[in-house]
Amino acid sequence: MAKTSLVVGFVALTVACSGGHESRATPPAARVTTSAAAPAGALGTAARAASLAPDSGSAQWIIPAKNYASTRYSGLGQITAANVSRLGLAWTFSTGVSRGHEAAPLVVGSTMYVVTPFPNILYALDLSKPGAPLKWEYQPNPSTASQGVACCDVVNRGAVYYDGKIIYNTLDANTVAVDARTGKQVWRTRVGDINRGESVTMAPLVVKGKVLVGNSGGEFGIRGWLTALDAGTGKLAWRAYTTGPDTDVLIGPRFKPFYPLDQGKDLGVSSWPGDAWQYGGGGVWGWISYDPELNLIYYGTSNPGPWNPDVRPGDNKWTAGVFARDPDTGEAVWAYQWNPHDVYDHDGINELLLLDLPINGATRKVLVAPERNGYVYVLDRATGEVLSADPFGYITTSRGVDLKSGRPIMVPEKAPRTGQVVREICPAAPGVKDWQPSSWSPRTGLLYIPHQNLCQDEEGTEANYIAGTPYVAAIVKMYAGPGGYRGEMTAWDPVARKIVWNVHERFPVWSGTVVTEGDVVFYGTMDGWFKALDARSGKELWRFKTGSGIIGQPVTYLGPDGKQYVAVLAGVGGWAGAVVAGGLDTRDSSAALGFVNAMKDLPAATTKGGTLYVFALP
Repeated sequence: MAKTSLVVGFVALTVACSGGHESRATPPAARVTTSAAAPAGALGTAARAASLAPDSGSAQWIIPAKNYASTRYSGLGQITAANVSRLGLAWTFSTGVSRGHEAAPLVVGSTMYVVTPFPNILYALDLSKPGAPLKWEYQPNPSTASQGVACCDVVNRGAVYYDGKIIYNTLDANTVAVDARTGKQVWRTRVGDINRGESVTMAPLVVKGKVLVGNSGGEFGIRGWLTALDAGTGKLAWRAYTTGPDTDVLIGPRFKPFYPLDQGKDLGVSSWPGDAWQYGGGGVWGWISYDPELNLIYYGTSNPGPWNPDVRPGDNKWTAGVFARDPDTGEAVWAYQWNPHDVYDHDGINELLLLDLPINGATRKVLVAPERNGYVYVLDRATGEVLSADPFGYITTSRGVDLKSGRPIMVPEKAPRTGQVVREICPAAPGVKDWQPSSWSPRTGLLYIPHQNLCQDEEGTEANYIAGTPYVAAIVKMYAGPGGYRGEMTAWDPVARKIVWNVHERFPVWSGTVVTEGDVVFYGTMDGWFKALDARSGKELWRFKTGSGIIGQPVTYLGPDGKQYVAVLAGVGGWAGAVVAGGLDTRDSSAALGFVNAMKDLPAATTKGGTLYVFALP
């Protein structure tokens, strides 16, 4: 077998590989798009979801998801489908950093706050003055060694505002609180250990005075956790592990999972071979939502480690799933695995939208999740029961989800194996949709999903766990899925359980989305186009070419002058853009865990960048 270099977040491994991508059957034709949409106001009480917000109005943007329900919906309506074509550039700001920019800017009063990728600089910009000049900057100076344990670029997904402080995480597993007015550090807490492969890239959420933070590192043999810190002092309030005995996972008498296979004692140990749960992944690097009525937080857990499933027989609880917890104590109330014994790196960390929807004639409190395994799930958020699970992309790895057991119906011949190349695994490791967050409009009743169309070939290899070093045990080569395009923007009706319209993109749509009262959806592309679509029909209404590919989260806000603005960070990178941000060799098809093979043409379409773009009507 020939030797090749597998790049894991710019850390080179030497692995054995054989074979490559070969010809495959002609894929089915791409979907035909349609333009029908639900009428405005059709969902009635569903609109209440947009009010589950920590701030009181539409003018500001104080957490990345806009509100606790994670809808990323703005009630601002100055910019509409009728006038968005007149949108123009208002001002820009260079971050001085050229890695992947995945964060959402924050707007608090007359100040905008921007967090960069490593070295995680926080900038405060004065929106009350022309061109929004810099008010101050805060430099946390994270350890340079932390870059070596970042699997998928040195990104940061944003900050939160709470009680006069901007709170965010640094790559070297510290959480910092900064005075929003002065830029002075209020407190700093180390939450993880880079020597064990832990890093932190997620945006925290503050609920009832507790800062919720999770770790990354599923490709380095970490043990996943969610931690709560006191927002005033930074002191530890509680920590809930993803794997291990019930006492560590904070499972007690209140824990009542819906499905029998999730009921039992210490399943976080018995569903793993030996002591593999101690380094089995399950990080918490994605999104958190909160229902104040049920007093429950919801969050997903990432993949089990290593990728090679032969090494870890069993369901590998509680990885690749979702927890509902009491934010005061951390106690688990229910849990569900999207992917028991995940075999494809299908992390379960995607956004969880809390909506009240009409289901079978009755309004239900639900959790809507477009997941990596290719299904849009609708769960009862009080109990964890799966009410529906429908495909929104091309899938060869499963045949659906059994609603009686809650388990996906897997296709055994598509499971990766040690020493054997399994071909046309669809979706690929990043899934039909990765971390990039959807948005939902109570006006249209539609979910706007940015995602990808990728397949892969995979071979399992030998696995040896050494703390703080890559722990993958797989060789992967990704490529475009059916139709040849690699990205999609899909409008999904979660009540009718179907696609309403769909737009194809050349590259994966790795940016987030925002939808507004003006029935406009904004998102960016990896070749640098910032776009506005009609939220009802999917028709493109406007586009602007930025200096680098966009993988950030757009926001919209009301400026001190009373005008509506739209802002987004451009700066290609992340897992999908590692070939550019990391300067990787396109001849190495296994680089960036196989993503480079699918993105060989990206360097010709965009360059590195790090610029904030802000737009407004004339």
